[in-house]
Amino acid sequence: MTDALTVHEAAATTGWSARMLRYLERVGLVVPPRTQGGYRVYGAAELQRLRTLRELLATHAIALSDVAFAKRLRDDAQLSDSIAAWLEARPSKPVAVPTADWLAFEQEKCRRLLAAAAAA
Repeated sequence: MTDALTVHEAAATTGWSARMLRYLERVGLVVPPRTQGGYRVYGAAELQRLRTLRELLATHAIALSDVAFAKRLRDDAQLSDSIAAWLEARPSKPVAVPTADWLAFEQEKCRRLLAAAAAA
């Protein structure tokens, strides 16, 4: 492949770091082909994707993680459905919880969730 750049050459050409190029591949945003030896090679198509990705970020004032999440959302139907359901859901008091206790009930659930996350 003579019309291709190594990851370091592509990084120097595009302004993305080699580490960032590897991240972009890992999240599936720009996936360069590989040589038989397993080296990433960047051709015109990959350089165009990198350029237009930078333009997308600047035009919409978004972060790279936003685009990576949008791709994940598009690729994972279960995640997409779960988020859509959460966005549409309206808070509702559990039937077994008296109205006067609803705030305390939710606070306790939050405390337990935070404690579980801290322990993990």
